[in-house]
Order: sequence, then C-alpha cells, then structure tokens
Amino acid sequence: MIPVKICGITSLENACMAVNYGASAIGMIFYSGSPRYVEPNKAAQWIGRVSGKVKKVGVFVNENIEIIRSTIEKLNLDYIQLHGNESPEFCKEILKPVIKVLRVDKHVDNSVLEKYNVYAFLLDTYKEDKPGGTGEKFNWEFVSALKTETPIILSGGLNADNIIEGINVIQPAAVDLNSGVESSPGEKDDNKMQQLFKILKSTHYHSNLFNDSILGVNDGL
Repeated sequence: MIPVKICGITSLENACMAVNYGASAIGMIFYSGSPRYVEPNKAAQWIGRVSGKVKKVGVFVNENIEIIRSTIEKLNLDYIQLHGNESPEFCKEILKPVIKVLRVDKHVDNSVLEKYNVYAFLLDTYKEDKPGGTGEKFNWEFVSALKTETPIILSGGLNADNIIEGINVIQPAAVDLNSGVESSPGEKDDNKMQQLFKILKSTHYHSNLFNDSILGVNDGL
C-alpha cells in the first residue's frame, strides 16, 4: 500500500484511529491560524502513547527556528513539514528530515525545486492567504511532468472518491489527507478513514517514504 500520512491530528483517539487503519505517519499542526491547531504542551500529554511504528510530523508555518527545535525535542518528532515561505537556507537548519510544501496554482517551477535540498516535497492547493487545509484539489495535470529526484507527497482535497486518480496521474511517493477523512475540522471520521484505507489496499509501492532505513537528507544523524 502507498504510504499514507493523516494530517490535522488533534487527539490520541484520532491518532490511534489513523494508526490502526494503516497510516505510516500522522501530522500535528502547530500553526495557531489553523482550525486544526494543537498546542504542543497538550500534544505532549498523549503523543507518547501513540504507537512507535507511526512517524510523527510537526507542521509549521513561518515559525521561529528555536520554537521548531524546542517542539521537536518536547514531542520527539520524526519529520518537520514547512508550509510557509521558508527559504532553502532555513530548511537546512532543521535537524530532522524536512518536507517542504509547495502550493500549486497553475504550475510548479522546476527551478524552485532545484533550490531546496529537502527530504520530500508536498504538493498542496494554492489559495491566497491560506497556507493549507483548503480541502480543494489542484489540477494534477499542471504538475504531472515535474522533473525532480526528491520524493513527492500528494495532498490537497484528496478523499476516497478521487485518490486513486490522483495517484495514477502524479505517481507520488506518498499521499497526505486531512479534511477528506474528517467529520469536522480536527475530528477524524471512522467511516471515511475505513473507506479510504480499503481503497488504498490495492495500491502497491516498493518502499515506504516514512521509513528510517531510507532517510538521507537532513536526517540529523
């Protein structure tokens, strides 16, 4: 099955739901402007009880480097996802594998990809003044011809109805879902989650992006 990251996790219950259905990673959003924001101190109360087999991803938007570092240490995060205007130089300062988000409007410039030496790129839908979580998909044809050796994670409006089409067009290394498996912002829906993973069982991939054995860039080791 293709590696799956379930983002916008706000509770132990939702985290365990994602893990039990087969998620390879869960994402916690540490951006106060998001309706799925979780305060790091509150996340610290339950994150240690989440199965160690799933990777923990911290999502930040134009955050101070010291706050990111302290959150990594407090929560023992495995990956850092940067959703803002972070520079290539900023990404290099993160001592964990970095997932850099690129918001797609009509295309992604290959020259932009070449500037970043990160673990993976996550493609999300562009919406002015909204760094992510739009619940809307972008036109996959805009990026189907991207040329990069950096793994691509597909996001943006994915759900059980369209995810197979998105995988076929983009051929990503992993997929990332948020609103597509929710009943309301920050509350994951058991039925939607079950339906999604049932569909994804038919997908086949040789390696898991969220696997320590294939970490390379910015792994902090």
